Amino acid sequence: MTTTKDTNTAQGNTAGQKVDIAAISEMDRAATLHPFTPVRAYEENEMGDPRIVETASGIRITDAKGVTSIDGFAGLYCVNIGYGRQEVAEAIADQARKLAYYHSYAAHTTEGLARLSNRLIAMAPGNMRKVFYGLSGSDANETQAKIVWHYHNLIGQPKKKKIIARERGYHGCSVISGSMTGMSFYHNHMDLPVTNILHTGVPHHYWGCNPGESELEFSQRRADELEAMILKEGPETVGAFIGEPVLGTGGIIPPPEGYWDAIQPVLAKYDILLIADEVITAFGRIGADFGSELYGMKPDLITVAKGLTSAYAPLSAVIIGDRVASVLSEHSDEVGAFSHGYTYSGHPISVAAANANLDILEREKIGAHVAANGIYLKESLAEAMKDVGIVGEVRGVGMMAAIEFVADPATKTRFEAGFKVGARMSAACLKNGLIARAMPHGDILGFAPPLITTRQDIEEIAAIVRKSVLEVTQQLADEGKI
Repeated sequence: MTTTKDTNTAQGNTAGQKVDIAAISEMDRAATLHPFTPVRAYEENEMGDPRIVETASGIRITDAKGVTSIDGFAGLYCVNIGYGRQEVAEAIADQARKLAYYHSYAAHTTEGLARLSNRLIAMAPGNMRKVFYGLSGSDANETQAKIVWHYHNLIGQPKKKKIIARERGYHGCSVISGSMTGMSFYHNHMDLPVTNILHTGVPHHYWGCNPGESELEFSQRRADELEAMILKEGPETVGAFIGEPVLGTGGIIPPPEGYWDAIQPVLAKYDILLIADEVITAFGRIGADFGSELYGMKPDLITVAKGLTSAYAPLSAVIIGDRVASVLSEHSDEVGAFSHGYTYSGHPISVAAANANLDILEREKIGAHVAANGIYLKESLAEAMKDVGIVGEVRGVGMMAAIEFVADPATKTRFEAGFKVGARMSAACLKNGLIARAMPHGDILGFAPPLITTRQDIEEIAAIVRKSVLEVTQQLADEGKI
């Protein structure tokens, strides 16, 4: 549970050095532009001091004040093997001593890079053939768009450039990947989305179904809506469809029954490439090496990042299926070199982290651990919420779960946005020793703990969640909001 030192200068946990919290906080507020943080409010200290994270081990992090929290979100869905794995740290250090950097342009490689590429091709579902490397899921999905456009140019279909994503899908926040992301707050004031990126309906049965509509019927309706969009735009203009096997930031939403079985025939009918965005779901997160395997997806292209290194070093990859890779090869002599790449593509230190991380995932059979304990996570949260009167849905798969709160479950009446119920639930969990994420697009509490989370850990998480939810529920009742 949470412990705190009520001092402004706290004892550091790594080398016995004291951290001047006030000085570090002042420096940070003055000089760091933080992702998804209100700029002025942070600068003027209206949000309080930043949390200075110092150390971590297993599924817990500790800050400069000595406060320890269960990380119920694995950073940002990414610390799959947990914190403090010396095997990965040593692999990074050994590689840095041997060769800290060399580029992978013009047929340069390293032993680790060649082995990692071969390994990913062997692991990936379907007939995969090539791997291209970047540093983040965002840049990987930028690469996906360029490959889609390049492929269609090479096969003589230059109009086939539109990419269909989904409302509430998350694919990054760079220019094209941010346009693919189906959330307006990623677009507002940023001149996004750019043209040729479209969005079809979110596959969430709870909110999207018609009265009495089964999951199978809902999935077929979403597929019919997709086909109608393709026909309206012109099939000759639509080049690809991108989707996460399980929606992540959009609310942690597993697909309804039959969803991918209904969507994929539409794509095949109009010769549209399928990009599986597995940045979150790959490498054991939902109990399989790839989410595509779990849901019977047959992607032409796969995006991975996060769990590839368990975030011990930045690395992303685009895994290219034979359908696309063969075209790139066949037309290479006429177009010349593949004109895309980054200074850090295939960075040796990141590659060393990835190989060490995958060794751990394989040796410890972490995917199988998730397949069993992920069910327990969802069941434990559902049990903890069974008598809470403001829970609309508890959902999840593997080590991904969410609780959605509504004012009236019987009528699916939402809370007023100004009540900030989801944010209050998250804050209460943090106070009680658990990091859980308030998700956008509703009053949703999200969970994605490290994959090594045990049943005992899950029981502790569920107990904290219950305590926190009951506290906030009582506050809402006292305020006359329920």
